[in-house]
Amino acid sequence: MTDEIFIGGGGEEYALPQGLKLKYANRHGLIAGATGTGKTVTLQILAEGFAAEGVPVFLSDVKGDLSGLAASGRADFKLHEAFTSRAAKIGFDTYSYRKFPVTFWDLFGEQGHPVRTTVAEMGPLLLSRMLQLTEAQEGVLNIAFRMADEEGLPLLDLKDLQALLVWLGENSGNLTLRYGTISSQSIGVIQRRLLVLENQGGAKLFGEPALALSDLVLQTETGEGRINILAADKLMGAPTLYATFLLWLLSELFEELPEVGDPDKPKLVFFFDEAHLLFDGASKALIDKVEQVARLIRSKGVGVFFITQNPDDVPEDILGQLGNRVQHALRAFTARDRKALRMAAETYRENPRFSTEEAIREVGVGEAVTSMLEKKGVPGIVERTLIRPPSSQLGPLDSDARRAVIAESPVAGKYETVLDRSSAYEILAKRADEAALAAEKDEEGLDDLAPMEREYKTARRYSGGRVGRSSAKAPKTVQSRSRKVSLTDALTNAVIKEMNGTTGRRLVRGILGGLFKGR
Repeated sequence: MTDEIFIGGGGEEYALPQGLKLKYANRHGLIAGATGTGKTVTLQILAEGFAAEGVPVFLSDVKGDLSGLAASGRADFKLHEAFTSRAAKIGFDTYSYRKFPVTFWDLFGEQGHPVRTTVAEMGPLLLSRMLQLTEAQEGVLNIAFRMADEEGLPLLDLKDLQALLVWLGENSGNLTLRYGTISSQSIGVIQRRLLVLENQGGAKLFGEPALALSDLVLQTETGEGRINILAADKLMGAPTLYATFLLWLLSELFEELPEVGDPDKPKLVFFFDEAHLLFDGASKALIDKVEQVARLIRSKGVGVFFITQNPDDVPEDILGQLGNRVQHALRAFTARDRKALRMAAETYRENPRFSTEEAIREVGVGEAVTSMLEKKGVPGIVERTLIRPPSSQLGPLDSDARRAVIAESPVAGKYETVLDRSSAYEILAKRADEAALAAEKDEEGLDDLAPMEREYKTARRYSGGRVGRSSAKAPKTVQSRSRKVSLTDALTNAVIKEMNGTTGRRLVRGILGGLFKGR
């Protein structure tokens, strides 16, 4: 065990070791650079370093390449000589091939253990982000969550929320004065967005058993940290779902982990790949939430590293909190690119030996401009660094080897079977069935009565028992009473009669029961 993770060699002839101090790893970091400049390998060697020091890691595998962390590198690999040569050049004398303890996760349950949360845990703010709702639609969703709490309706999966929205629409008239306008149009939009999310496979994210965060901070018997890899190649087809899920996970870590102050090393390191997806089109409220989490989660012992193509993709207030930086090459083909390059260079502590702006533009594949926090959290002087080679396999793991790793996982079998306990969907369905049965019970025997008597009892029921009561001004005969009946009253009575017939009972069951059956 050491107090830092070796990253590569810097300085003249790359002879100066460059490392990330574990004590300051929870001060967050940034890995940036154009496509093909080596960001994925940098992420891989950092994950190896943290795991070897007993720090669990969570990362998303966007291209499938990072699954190779579960297998050892090999001497027959085509880059073996290049790797060993680079290791010798930067003074990496202990370089060797090895594999690391990995737990595979997959929202779709295909390439890893299923990972789920509940609708209630996701909350209205993040769910609105996922569904890309307007402010008015988000307001309706907030009312739905409030009613779920007040009515004792657990929101676990998507069908719970869909059923609650139906109930909300049916009762909107009684709720509007208390909670605000609940328009059927807003409910319709939310339902359509939920359908789209369901078609994208997002329904598999919601349900039970929900992910236990303790399973993300596991260590092996020998004290190594486990590397949690989320299969994200398919998930990237729904980028908003991907970004919102990772943000939810980060928020849950912030809320559930205990305060640890300033530890000697992190309790968990979280890598947020394709970070620009988190901020594209995000509301100010959401960005403020990310900033708050990034600022405060360090006290929980969690380090967060954002991986993106350009530092400009990260809002300035958040970028200012990322003290450990690995900047791969940026290409300046346009005026905007040149401006972004200049701004990126200005955020580093200058090195008198070279121009930071030129270095960022000139470094080759596998090289980077690095700056790590030093004593008392002071940013180190920027250095050109030759990144060390990985010890694990470079490239994806084959499917048979992946299945073997999944089968040997400490959480194997824990999340594979879906639980479907009683929640909002079942409770509302039960209420609907009870209402339908009560309506049928009240109508028992009416079909066998004479038409006039059935009409009399029906009218009496819906008029609160006032029909037939004598008064000084009330007409005494059916003929005189009929002359006073308006067209609206006649239509109303006709509907009431039909509702009490066989057709009416079928309609009641269709409205109250059919919405919740057949799933």
